Amino acid sequence: MQPSGGAPSVVVIGTGFGGLAATIELKRRGVTDLVVLEKGDDVGGVWRENTYPGAACDVPSPFYSFSFAPHTRWPRRFSRQPAILDYLRSVADAYDVRRHVRFGTTVVGATYDEPAGRWEVELDDGERLTCDVLVSAVGQLSRPAVPDLPGRDSFAGPAFHTATWDHDVDLAGKRVAVVGTGASAIQAVPEIARVAGHTTVVQRTPPYLAPRPDRAFGPGHHRMFRWVPLTLRVERLFWYLVVETLSVAWAYSRPLAAVVRAWSRRHMRRQTADKDGLFEQVWPSYAIGCKRLLFSDDYLPALARPDVTLVTGGVERVVPEGIVTDDGVLHPADVVVWGTGFAASEFLAPMTIRGRGGRDLHEYWSEGAHALHGITVPGFPGLLCLYGPNTNTGGGSIVYFLETQASYVGDYVDHLRRTGSLLDAREDVERAYDDRLQRRLRDSVWTRCSSWYRTASGRITTNWPGLGIEYRRAARFDPADYERVRS
Repeated sequence: MQPSGGAPSVVVIGTGFGGLAATIELKRRGVTDLVVLEKGDDVGGVWRENTYPGAACDVPSPFYSFSFAPHTRWPRRFSRQPAILDYLRSVADAYDVRRHVRFGTTVVGATYDEPAGRWEVELDDGERLTCDVLVSAVGQLSRPAVPDLPGRDSFAGPAFHTATWDHDVDLAGKRVAVVGTGASAIQAVPEIARVAGHTTVVQRTPPYLAPRPDRAFGPGHHRMFRWVPLTLRVERLFWYLVVETLSVAWAYSRPLAAVVRAWSRRHMRRQTADKDGLFEQVWPSYAIGCKRLLFSDDYLPALARPDVTLVTGGVERVVPEGIVTDDGVLHPADVVVWGTGFAASEFLAPMTIRGRGGRDLHEYWSEGAHALHGITVPGFPGLLCLYGPNTNTGGGSIVYFLETQASYVGDYVDHLRRTGSLLDAREDVERAYDDRLQRRLRDSVWTRCSSWYRTASGRITTNWPGLGIEYRRAARFDPADYERVRS
């Protein structure tokens, strides 16, 4: 990509929901000097990568989709991974995104060239691209985290993370150990238990669970959504209000949170009634909302099966024969599945990003990532992040946030095109913004337990402290928040 005079050149990294949202917004605004870099062989981001059994979204599909690209043929209210990936593929095709994408291309780093006022992007094959604006849409949940346990590499059988599922491994009749009980694990465990000879689930901290009001959408629904588009908009609005109610509970209303907790307790009681003592093992002791509330109707019944063992505690070490838990007990296994989440707080890693004066982004973020509206970082002009620091939602749909951020990227690029001025976020503005956020977060429910929302030091770097609509109102591009570094 070569310098383009008055027309800004843009590189977007990633083709998940964020990358597609940014690319489509930029195309809509007339940006033609546009390259999208994707390490995989297709669009889809986490929905291309996560193919474990039972993979699905816990936000209803009519809301977990782009407002500008409603889909009338969702197979279910809570769609599974193949349907979501098909949707993203169809959006990429409908908006002619693929012609901008270079698949099989991994970005290893980017450096801001101060004299030129442009970014130099380094690829894994040594090639370098230059651009005016670099948009990172790599997300928070793209790098699987596997604990560095003693003996981990000594295990004699197959071992893999849910996000890198090995479909060549046949689980039929095998002894399978699943480590972790987060969102991926509670979806995978029922599917594993149906085929495995025995399943051992290692639970360090149990999640709160609520009923999953799923249903199939048949031909009648599809015709209704297609012929009467208002019905799909009503469905979307209804689920927006439901998930925002959860955000209200976590951020503003302890009485409402208590109601949600009672709802969860009733559901979990009913689902564990067939096995004495199970409820006491799976009922959380931390404040509801501190970890994401999960929706499932089949996970707890799977734990009640006679061929499933729930182990409460952590893993002390791994041995060739299986895993040894904190109590010193060996749990034999033929296969180990790591359901241990992602390195969510390590934003933009493992890429090396250097800004003005050689500033290293990860050193700058050594005490926890922060950015203006989660999008721009002082000292890194022309670098914009989607799903950046403090833009995750504890209750809603991240797609709603990503559309807001894509609009912000469009406004930033429009300003550059009109004025020729590349802007750098003012440090005082960004610090004041972050201070306000952290004051709210210090009193939030997310401080009441350990979770992937927090760094090792306890700083909450992932979550937005309020409602989605509050973020949309706050995250509006204002040139006054920036200083010019190139004109």
